[in-house]
Amino acid sequence: MATNARERRAHRVRAVVAVVLATALTALVSACGVTRGADDADNRRLRMMIPNSPGGGYDLTGRAAARVMEEEGLTGRFEITNVIGASGTVAMQRLLNERGADDLMLTMGLGVVGAVYTNRSDATVDNATPLARLVEESEGLLVPADSPFKTVDDFVEAWKADPGSVSIGGGSSPGGPDHLFPMQLAQAVGVDARDVNYVPYDGGGPLTTALLGSKIDVGTSGLGEFEGQLEEGTLRVLAVSGEEPLENVDAPTLKESGIDFSFSNWRGILAPPGISDEERDALVRLLEEMHDTKAWRDELERNGWIDAFQTGTEFEDFLVSQDERVEDTLKELGLV
Repeated sequence: MATNARERRAHRVRAVVAVVLATALTALVSACGVTRGADDADNRRLRMMIPNSPGGGYDLTGRAAARVMEEEGLTGRFEITNVIGASGTVAMQRLLNERGADDLMLTMGLGVVGAVYTNRSDATVDNATPLARLVEESEGLLVPADSPFKTVDDFVEAWKADPGSVSIGGGSSPGGPDHLFPMQLAQAVGVDARDVNYVPYDGGGPLTTALLGSKIDVGTSGLGEFEGQLEEGTLRVLAVSGEEPLENVDAPTLKESGIDFSFSNWRGILAPPGISDEERDALVRLLEEMHDTKAWRDELERNGWIDAFQTGTEFEDFLVSQDERVEDTLKELGLV
């Protein structure tokens, strides 16, 4: 009897150990990403890295893309992480450090290209795996509701009279779109770009705080992240930078205001280096499926984004041209 009791206890112990080991193995497999490439691609868990703080343009774009892919059942849940630092350079380095990770995407754009230059980082875009360009976006000239600048002409007149007295904030570091836009606009209206008083902020959230707190006179940024403040009337838009006016913004284009200049920002998606062609193609197909949904078209309209979807060699060539564009402008300003 004692022997049978010992055997039953031993059996129960072995059963418990087996359950514990199975549970631990399942957790380890999930943590290590071994579920990548599973048969059920529609339930695949992925990660989206955002290279600036919550509320910024990258944040809005990355979260919108992840939300559409989740809600349309194209994939499983996304783990979204905001990686803040050096205007996107820290996130780029982290992406490159995850070589071979085919479950990771990084939302990026013109600002990250510029930040790599101004921070003299080795984490260059050409070391990553291009997936897709998603959107283009007009920049806007933003002012607080009580700003003395009622029109673009008011702003330009004060700017030309004393460039240093007008502080212009943007949600990107030198080399990013919010910096390149006022620098090129200055050249278009006859202001020396080297005299522009530019104040960088890490994304749209901090920029909003600066505008509402009257720490700066004018803000330059994409407008999707300021929808709430524009609806409330706490911020106004003097003009938008694109070729066409925006349906959801009551403001003229710069050209409609008599300034012969236009400018657009863009955002896209990269993957880490070292993934296979098959893994890259699977991620591209996922983004193509997302792009074809009505939910994504609704996001474009809601945020005032221009559909600029592009993959493959076209996107690779585009990245090369943008790199050259940023380098040339920064060299003219003596920043590289």
